[in-house]
Amino acid sequence: MNSISPLRGVAAHVSALCLALVLTAPAAHAFQAAQTAQATSAESGARVANKAATRPSAKLAAKPAAGAALPKGVTLGPSVEGITEYRLANGLKVLLFPDASRPTVTVNVTYLVGSRHENYGETGMAHLLEHLLFKGAKNNRDITRQFSERGMQFNGTTSLDRTNYFEVFQASQENLDWALQMEADRMVNSFVSAKDLASEMTVVRNEFEAGENQPGNVLFKRMQSIAYDWHSYGRSTIGNRSDIENVAIKNLQDFYRTYYQPDNAVLLVAGKFEPQATLARINRLFGAIPRPTRTLPAFWTVEPAQDGERSFMVRRQGDIQLVAVGYKIPSDLHPEAESLGFASEIMGDAPNGRLHKLLVETGKASQVFSFGQTGFAPGLQFFGAVVKKGEPLEPVRAALTQAVEALADTPPTAEELERVRRSWLNTVERSLNDPQQVGVALSESIALGDWRLFFLSRERVGKVTAEQVAASARRYYLPSNRVTGSFVPDDAPLRAALPAAPTPQEALKDFTPAASTLVAEDFDPSQQNILQRTTVTSAGGVTLALLPKKNRGETVTVDLRQNIGSEKSLFGKAETWNLTSAMLMRGTTRYTRAELADAFDKLKISGGPTHFQTTREHLAEALRLVAHVLKEPSFPESEFEQLRQQRLVGLEASRNEPQVVALRAAARHFERYPRGDIRHANTLEESLEDIKAARLADVRDFHRDFYGASPAQMAIVGDFDPQQIAPLVGELFGNWKALQPFAPVLGAYVDVPPASATLDTPDKENGFYTASMNLDLNVEDADYPALILANYIFGEGGLKSRLMDRIRQKDGLSYGGGSDLTPGTLDRAGGFMITAIAAPQNLARLDAAVREELARAVTQGFTAEELAGARSGLLQQRLQARSNDASLASGWTDFLYRGKTFAWSAELERKLNAVSLAQLNAAFRKKIDPARLSVFMAGDQTKAKVAAAAKP
Repeated sequence: MNSISPLRGVAAHVSALCLALVLTAPAAHAFQAAQTAQATSAESGARVANKAATRPSAKLAAKPAAGAALPKGVTLGPSVEGITEYRLANGLKVLLFPDASRPTVTVNVTYLVGSRHENYGETGMAHLLEHLLFKGAKNNRDITRQFSERGMQFNGTTSLDRTNYFEVFQASQENLDWALQMEADRMVNSFVSAKDLASEMTVVRNEFEAGENQPGNVLFKRMQSIAYDWHSYGRSTIGNRSDIENVAIKNLQDFYRTYYQPDNAVLLVAGKFEPQATLARINRLFGAIPRPTRTLPAFWTVEPAQDGERSFMVRRQGDIQLVAVGYKIPSDLHPEAESLGFASEIMGDAPNGRLHKLLVETGKASQVFSFGQTGFAPGLQFFGAVVKKGEPLEPVRAALTQAVEALADTPPTAEELERVRRSWLNTVERSLNDPQQVGVALSESIALGDWRLFFLSRERVGKVTAEQVAASARRYYLPSNRVTGSFVPDDAPLRAALPAAPTPQEALKDFTPAASTLVAEDFDPSQQNILQRTTVTSAGGVTLALLPKKNRGETVTVDLRQNIGSEKSLFGKAETWNLTSAMLMRGTTRYTRAELADAFDKLKISGGPTHFQTTREHLAEALRLVAHVLKEPSFPESEFEQLRQQRLVGLEASRNEPQVVALRAAARHFERYPRGDIRHANTLEESLEDIKAARLADVRDFHRDFYGASPAQMAIVGDFDPQQIAPLVGELFGNWKALQPFAPVLGAYVDVPPASATLDTPDKENGFYTASMNLDLNVEDADYPALILANYIFGEGGLKSRLMDRIRQKDGLSYGGGSDLTPGTLDRAGGFMITAIAAPQNLARLDAAVREELARAVTQGFTAEELAGARSGLLQQRLQARSNDASLASGWTDFLYRGKTFAWSAELERKLNAVSLAQLNAAFRKKIDPARLSVFMAGDQTKAKVAAAAKP
């Protein structure tokens, strides 16, 4: 892996965004996508650092408080696999999931209220209220600052049926006590004030506008509204612009007082805590809230059976085509929910799904997808395809529709059923191995009426048959139940009558929970313990870090860092390198792409060949498989052409996307390397030219010449036997040497003159802002620790950073933004960057606000209180990161590449603790010069001019 240009972050953003923009609705499994498709997040745009960990290591604590005397007024409910339910006298349900596997705790509160509970003129109100609950409450007047000082990861999401709030933090009695009292406080004492609504409304509107930029987002919102005549599922959770802008504060306050009550909420605590003491604490804090006297409103609207095909067309400027069909399906409570999930996966999976083989492998489409938008009431199931601009759309629509509606007559094969079942159960297993994931995932089952439905669904998955899948398809995949096509008179239309859903009690009547046998150790993530527990050795040309630890689910994580080429040998080969890497999983000498995906699933491999998670049982075979993938790809011609087309479509989709346009312009401004240099920042046309010119022979030659593992760095962290695995690594990778020698491609600091430009991206509701400068900075510099803390205070510390306080909390200009500090590691090619989104008409105001805040930070400095809060939050975040196996593994490979160990990490934290206020401010003034900022903004300039002209 090479260290590249000063604006390496900008180039990475551009590359990732191009592909993501092809499909903005979730192209995912039906059973995984329901939450993602519905939920909109209040806080994710705030750039909260250190996202939630995904690699578990757990040991169930002693049996929870179920076996002890219960606090007064608390009753014991059901228990499943270590999760126990309690009920307080005021109606609050409490779920406790003790787990001592790593030093974190998740607190999640789910309120049984979502966008379906809104009335006329109030669309988006549930989501808007979610935002306001971060504005403060009676005893916690500055919640976001309090989160930041404790280094807590936090968020809130709103869906059709529920709203949830969660925080993940370092396990300590103080942190847990604060989180519990804060959630109890904002349950009934939140301000929900007119002043906060005035600023937050524009932030939510900005979030709405950001969604309006995305073709997939717009398409599925329209499909949702056209599919329903009466039910509130026909309204997008984000709401209508006019409702967001005009909803009265009294409506929000009434909505809050009605639904934010203990008898309409479920509190879950998961992680490392003492169950009995925590339950007593919960009873004291939440039990003091009186049981409400109001009666929750009743909902009686039932959507009638659809009586004919429906169609619509969205006409907007864009660079790709999308075609989709949707069918109404029963509630997630209905027994057919799982069979319909199987149907969605069988049709829409890539590369094994029927639609992929029908449309992508034949070149008619570049991508296919399927997902469900379902919940407590009957929902929708979508199937669709991405088609290159200018290509015929009607044949794709016809083939797509015919294939979906033919599923009833072509039932799934045994292989298809087993593949979906295995993938589904692997996903559930990974969630259950991580209490943090379970805590948030259970919100969806809670919204259906009972958290145990999560486990009932797992049991049903194991029993789904081909006949059930075909029968469900026959009932619901009907022309008269389809949203697409044309209206056709029919004297005897066939309609899909949706059955009534059972109650949670009826659904659970025959459910018997399985016993849980998951165990793990209580791992100390301090650098000292990591160093003591890790063996650093070598296997041929591979430097190897081995850190065995007992994990929940016997999980183990592997990270391999290959070092490829040199400045001279890589010249002109950037796109060939990208294509070679992308082709590795598309077929080998022993496996087709589909067979390889199955082989990964069978070995429970999550991830790719150089960074993955598996289990102790499968580790040895997993290493053999990824070694085979890395060494013996077959580079099939058909897969290469599919990949090229997907990359071309992705780049075309980015042509007028504000974020890509602005970041690409910034990268070009800082460009100092010739065309062909691996550090060169391409124009869009250059990238298109490179992909069109790419040849499969070049990819094969690149793999032959550049791929190897000598030198390389590998880290293995988790549940494994080092004595068994170390020799195997040597056997598989130790003598695998590339023909082309490796030498780091280093950057150099260049003082680039400032520049600014506003770029036009027509017909885009939202705009993008980026400001950056090069820095002469290396990680070993004396100023570096102070700059880390200063950057955290200014823009990287989440909602309570200086930047977000100004552009979101005070001015209401942006939903999300932040700053990044990038040091050189082997060179001095550092950088400082600020990014944010805003409406096109607000970009100039955003620029002025950013410059004012940066100038104020430089001239007036930061305060001692800010330094203390940043130090506390940053150190806790770093500790949480070390409790994650994936972070540990990638941390080790990075350190080994640089010739370091976690002792360097400990020394950095010692320096962070030693930074004084004077050093903090001096370092920021020395390195950050507002006059050197280069600013690039992209947005619809016509909309901006119209808005400016409309102002009085």
